[in-house]
Amino acid sequence: MINIKQFLGDRIFYRNVLKISLPIMIQSGFTNAVSMLDNVMVGSIGTEAMSGVSIVNQLLFVFSMVIFGAGAAIGIFTSQYHGAGDVQGVRYTFRLKICTGFVITIITVLCLVLFDREAISLFLHETDSTADIEKTLIYGRQYLKIMLVGLLPYALSQAYASTLRESAEVKIPLYSGIFAIICNVMLNFLLIFGLFGFPALGVVGAAIATVVSRFAELFIVAYFVHKRRRLYEFILGAYSSFKIPRSLLLDILKKGFPLLFNELLWSLAITVRNQCISTAGLDAVAAFNIQTTVTNVLNITYIALGSSIAIIVGNALGAGELDRAKNENKKLLTFSALVGLGMGLLQISLSEIFPLLYNVSSVTRELATYMLIISGISLPANALAVSSYYTLRSGGLTLLTMLFDCVYAWVITVPVAVILSYLTDAGIHLLFAGVIFIESAKCILGIILIAKVKWARKLT
Repeated sequence: MINIKQFLGDRIFYRNVLKISLPIMIQSGFTNAVSMLDNVMVGSIGTEAMSGVSIVNQLLFVFSMVIFGAGAAIGIFTSQYHGAGDVQGVRYTFRLKICTGFVITIITVLCLVLFDREAISLFLHETDSTADIEKTLIYGRQYLKIMLVGLLPYALSQAYASTLRESAEVKIPLYSGIFAIICNVMLNFLLIFGLFGFPALGVVGAAIATVVSRFAELFIVAYFVHKRRRLYEFILGAYSSFKIPRSLLLDILKKGFPLLFNELLWSLAITVRNQCISTAGLDAVAAFNIQTTVTNVLNITYIALGSSIAIIVGNALGAGELDRAKNENKKLLTFSALVGLGMGLLQISLSEIFPLLYNVSSVTRELATYMLIISGISLPANALAVSSYYTLRSGGLTLLTMLFDCVYAWVITVPVAVILSYLTDAGIHLLFAGVIFIESAKCILGIILIAKVKWARKLT
């Protein structure tokens, strides 16, 4: 008989979890809330403007996930170095994050500058929709040109913020994120609609607001870290050289960098999936954008809990307390699934209300409602899948996380999307439901791997 108590924590346990995850939730929640507000404001311009911005954000999603993957790959070691009290080790990992961020940014900018029209056009398909494809392309290229300026500050701020979180410091990333959000909101109102004498720049104004906010976030997080360098010792001498021990670099490349390639391949798989959905036309692109906007806000709850798994379990593993790591992980998995269920019910309750905020056709609104209901049903399974991923990652099983994440996406999710969109007459309703449900079924694989594989390991 299963002992239910082993999956439930006490008040102190949940207090400690929320102490780590709540600031991440608040920061990510604010960020996604601003993105939602930004999205609604751009959506008030029309379907073409919103679709152009949405397509560019799907392309930039690959960049953000690669940055995340690089930080996560290195962060496995940062978390365990911190747990072991090794400041020099944390300093080395921070340096590597900075160097990696520069390289990823340069490659991304070159690719999108040279092939911007071709990349955006992949998501534009002729249908019987009244939306203008050429107009959507123009909006997208205008938005992308400015957004590229904000990629480097985003990469650098993530290096600072992730290192702080992995060192159990969550307040500074939270404060810098809130400051950036306030900046973004104010500039959105001023530059999108042209309030108080500012020019009405539409999608260009939205891009400028986002870029300025990213520079502001970098300034705040870097300012506080360097000002309090005696407290955050990893920054002392961090820029005196960019030397990283060969043995550590090879160890990270071996155990951590498969995570980088995992995030790259996974994000590309998601982009291909989204491109398949776009074959249904701009109404589908617009509806999918509305659904994604809501889901991203609600997803941050269990994604933050996943980050808590990486930190709590990673610190326990770094201290050599393997049994404690496994016991706490069971409770975190259960908590994540329950939070996902709550968020799913909330999304379904908003499914008919939220699309009314957009200046789109009734067809787009109805399709957005359907997508919100379908994705809402899948959220508990998605929460469990995310938590399973972070569990396997905390023990350094990076090749296994690739199997779980990107291999599953390319072998199962992408083929289903391609078959339903290109090789059958399935409409957007069946296409969307099929892709979403087959993707969320990954949680079953995650539970099996955690139960069968020896993931709790000390790396440092």
